[in-house]
Amino acid sequence: MAVVKEIIRVEENGTLSFGNYELKEKTKVLDFEAEGRLYKAKTFYEVTKLKRDGALVYESLPGTAVHNFKVTDNGVSFEVEGEGSSQITLELEPDTEYKLLIDDIIISNIKSTVSGKINFSVDCNKALQQVQLKRMK
Repeated sequence: MAVVKEIIRVEENGTLSFGNYELKEKTKVLDFEAEGRLYKAKTFYEVTKLKRDGALVYESLPGTAVHNFKVTDNGVSFEVEGEGSSQITLELEPDTEYKLLIDDIIISNIKSTVSGKINFSVDCNKALQQVQLKRMK
């Protein structure tokens, strides 16, 4: 896969793709509508951020490209690529435990904060990494 040249788009399967870690200057797309929700995407080599209806959904430091991003009641899944290691923050359900899988390997169980934030690192090195956070029962 490659960076998302249009900064944010809806894929044929209904998922979102966003981010371009190759950009040298901040680039934003405001009020992008998908399934009745408004998204704001900001991206460049230092950071990639996605907000939905004003609330944080995804942030990576440094920037990344995210493909097939999908949030369900059971968790979140996406593919991510970038240069080197990226620190990723997601905002999910508050005070909830999730199982983190990267490339179908269980990495750990992570509990979200009272505000719903989860932090973890992914080592991309320009290779696509499959990330899943599955809500624990």
